[in-house]
Amino acid sequence: MNELFEKLTTLLLEKNDRLSYARARTWVEILWEDFETTYAKAGREYKGREMTEKIVTHWITQYGEKLHEFAAVNPKYQHLLDDENDLKH
Repeated sequence: MNELFEKLTTLLLEKNDRLSYARARTWVEILWEDFETTYAKAGREYKGREMTEKIVTHWITQYGEKLHEFAAVNPKYQHLLDDENDLKH
């Protein structure tokens, strides 16, 4: 699982150079957990890690460059930007 998260973190860093490695890794973990939790709450049958990887990869590809902006205006994710020293400028 760690290798998979590393791969997704690298992809996110390629899309968004404003995030530090630690913030990008946190985003990957949150996106992964949010998808699996939402899928389960909807009563869907678990399709495995491959399905989750496909969805998270899609989200990173589509929205990765703007994740820091989304966090800034969404209270649920604001804590991801609290530490100014952790962002690249």
